[in-house]
Amino acid sequence: MNEIKKLVIPVAGYGTRFLPFTKSIPKEMLPIVDRPVIQYIVEEAVAAGIKDIVLITGYSKRAIEDYFDYNIELENLLEKSGKTAQKELIRQVSDIASFTYVRQKEQLGTGHALLQLKHLLGNEPFIMVSGDDLYAGTPSRIQRLKDAYEKYNCPALITMERSAPSDYDRYGYLKVAAELEPGIMEVTDVIEHPGFANAPSSHASFIGYVLTPDIFPLLEKTKPRPKGEIYVTDAINDLAHQQKVIAVSGDGLHFHDCGDKLEYLKTVAEFALQREDVGAAFREHLKKLLAD
Repeated sequence: MNEIKKLVIPVAGYGTRFLPFTKSIPKEMLPIVDRPVIQYIVEEAVAAGIKDIVLITGYSKRAIEDYFDYNIELENLLEKSGKTAQKELIRQVSDIASFTYVRQKEQLGTGHALLQLKHLLGNEPFIMVSGDDLYAGTPSRIQRLKDAYEKYNCPALITMERSAPSDYDRYGYLKVAAELEPGIMEVTDVIEHPGFANAPSSHASFIGYVLTPDIFPLLEKTKPRPKGEIYVTDAINDLAHQQKVIAVSGDGLHFHDCGDKLEYLKTVAEFALQREDVGAAFREHLKKLLAD
């Protein structure tokens, strides 16, 4: 069994829910206090032992590449100013992992994005996650996916219970054949946006997968959706009809959808309140705002 060494993050989307900000700045660079969303995801991967990060970018995403690159001019300025702690901080960001960038020249869905990496990934398994979803909790989402793959040697999905009526038009849902052990289920179907009446279960699927090279022939045969997009989940659904695919429960994890305005604001508030440097003062400020 090959070891998982790479994390794939598609970041080429337009981020239209955050216009006009995303006209020039990637949504993955939205700050959570003083670090962008994408950094939290990379740190989650590194904590799980994965240090090869592959980002599928677009023409407007240079800010992500620049963020993880060295900024020698700034480092020299900080050095001359005696701000060595800040210099070390920004150097740590650049050295945290190894980064590879691949362009998706047309934004035609997550499946199309993944096809741009076929030549790069070879025969390796890999983990794929969204560039604007954060998960708080232990073990982390990436660690759970990695552990499940190492135990069952098959593709795996992260899943969480979602049963609000609107959720069934927002997420994919899983048809489960059997529970292999607490928190691990075998999946037979993945249905995108089924609607409440057609949902096979309350197990929602998010962009958090362990995939193997078996996915690429299926992606190449996957029919685009009406808007021309190729969905990874359509290929995973076909894969589940051919071999074992499992779902890993995200129970106990707190999911933050930073691609949604309200959820992003909640995330910033929650993370800020947990900070030692600003948490207490921020809490008092919120109390004052609510009292007024």
